[in-house]
Amino acid sequence: MGTLLWPPPPPPPSVISVSGKRPLSTTFPPGLRETRHSRGKARSKILSSKFESFINLKPESKPESLNLDLRWLDPSTNKSSMDVIIIGAGPAGLRLAEQVSRFGIHVCCVDPSPLSIWPNNYGVWVDEFQDLGLEDCLDKTWPMTRIYIDEHKTKYLDRPYGRVSRKRLKTKLLETCAAIGVQFHKAKVWKVKHQEFESLVECDDGSNLRASLIVDASGFSSTFIDYDKPRNHGYQIAHGVLAEVDYHPFDLDQMVLMDWRDSHLGNEPYIRDENSRLPTFLYAMPFSSNLVFLEETSLVSRPVLSYKEIKKRMVARLRHLGIRVRRVIEDEKCLIPMGGPLPKIPQRVAAIGGTAGLVHPSTGYLVARTMVIASVLSQTILECLGSTRMIRGKQLHERVWNGLWSSERRRVREFYSFGMETLLKLDLNGTRGFFDGFFDLDPYYWHGFLSSRLSLRELGLLSLSLFGRASNTCKLDIVTKCPAPLVKMMGNIVLDTVL
Repeated sequence: MGTLLWPPPPPPPSVISVSGKRPLSTTFPPGLRETRHSRGKARSKILSSKFESFINLKPESKPESLNLDLRWLDPSTNKSSMDVIIIGAGPAGLRLAEQVSRFGIHVCCVDPSPLSIWPNNYGVWVDEFQDLGLEDCLDKTWPMTRIYIDEHKTKYLDRPYGRVSRKRLKTKLLETCAAIGVQFHKAKVWKVKHQEFESLVECDDGSNLRASLIVDASGFSSTFIDYDKPRNHGYQIAHGVLAEVDYHPFDLDQMVLMDWRDSHLGNEPYIRDENSRLPTFLYAMPFSSNLVFLEETSLVSRPVLSYKEIKKRMVARLRHLGIRVRRVIEDEKCLIPMGGPLPKIPQRVAAIGGTAGLVHPSTGYLVARTMVIASVLSQTILECLGSTRMIRGKQLHERVWNGLWSSERRRVREFYSFGMETLLKLDLNGTRGFFDGFFDLDPYYWHGFLSSRLSLRELGLLSLSLFGRASNTCKLDIVTKCPAPLVKMMGNIVLDTVL
C-alpha cells in the first residue's frame, strides 16, 4: 500500500526497492519444480505453465521523463551559500521545497533525475488529497472500498479511494517549485560535511554546494541519517502488476483494499499452512473490465517474507479467481520498512519522508501524511531561517527535528508501532478478527487511525472500543499475545514524557 526504502538486513536476492523497477525474476519458487512422481510431475507442469505465463511477461511501460523548464543551478557561477538543500525530488522533497520556498527562503533540490516520473504506485483516501488541494492529481477514484474478511464475510467502506497520477502530481509540484524560485541540480549526493553554521554537499559531478540546512528526502536507502538504536523494523512487502486481463471479478465502482480469503490455496497445503502463519492479502484496483492493478501484499512481517513466496501466492490466487493476464503494463516490487526506532534526534542532517520515520507503522501509508508534515516542517524552518535572527547551527537542527517529531507525535507513533507489533503476532484468523472489529468502529476512529489524525487520548479510546467489539477469540488473541508489546509501548511513552 506503499513506498521507497533503505536496504534491510540481507533480504532475499530478488528483493529490490520500490524506488526502481526491474524485470520480474524467472526463477521457479520451491514447490513448483517437476518431481519424479508421476502425479506430482503432471501437476507441477500445470502449475509451472501457469506461473510462467504470468511471471515471464515483461512489463511494457518504459521510464518516462517530463518536459518542463526548471530553474537549474550552475555551481560554477553560483558560489554563495543557500538556505536549504533538499536531497531528493520525490513527493516529500518537492512538497517541502514548495512550502519552504513560498516564504522567500532560497532552496535547491539535488536529485540524479529531477524530471523522471516516479515508478511506484500510490493509493490514497480521496479526502486526504482533497484536504491538501491535490484532488486533481488523482487519475482514478472509487466511491467505495471492499474488504473480504473471509469467504463468508465482506465489509463495504463508505470512504472513496483513489490512485495518484504520478505524472500529474510531479508536474504540479515541479511547476509550482519553478514558479516560486526553487532551483534544481541534477546530480547524486555522495557526502555531507558539516561546519559550525553550514554544511557542504559533495556531488558525483564534482560540484560542492553549501547551505545552512540539509534535508534528506531520498528515501529509506539513505546513508546520511544516523540511528542510535537497533533498527528492528517490520517489513511490508508486495508484488504488483498493472495488467490487461481477459476477465476479472471485481466491481468497477469498488476497489478491494484487502482480500484475506484463502480458498485459492485449497490444493496447496504447504502454501496454505504458511499463509495461515504469515498471511498475505490481495489489493486490487479495477480500471475497466480488462484493466486492473493487482498486488499481493504481506502487511507486515519480521523477518521479511520472500518475493518468491509472495509470487507463488499471487499466482495461486489469480488462477483461482479465473484471471488470465494477457499483458503486464507495469510491475511493482515494494519493500517498506515499518515501525522500528526513529532516527537520532537531533542530528545535523534533517529528514522528511521515509527516511524520517514517517511511514505509518501499522499500515505502510506515507504519501498523504508526508504532504501534511511538509507544511508543518516548513513553518519551523521559516521561524529559523526566515527571521532576522537567522537561527543556524545546533539550535537550528534541534528546532527542525523537534518540530518534525514533537513529544505528542513521538507518543502517537509509539501507539502505532504497538499496533504493528500486535499484527506481527497474529496469524490469519487473528488478523481477520482484528480487521473485522477494526472496521466496525465509528468511522471517525478508523478514518483517523489510517490517516494518522488521532491524538493519543483518541487512540486509547479506539483501543477500548476495539477490544469491546472484538470476538471472544480475538480478545483471547489480544490478551495472550499482546502484553509484551503493550508493556513496551507504555514504557516508551512514560520514558518520553519524563525526558
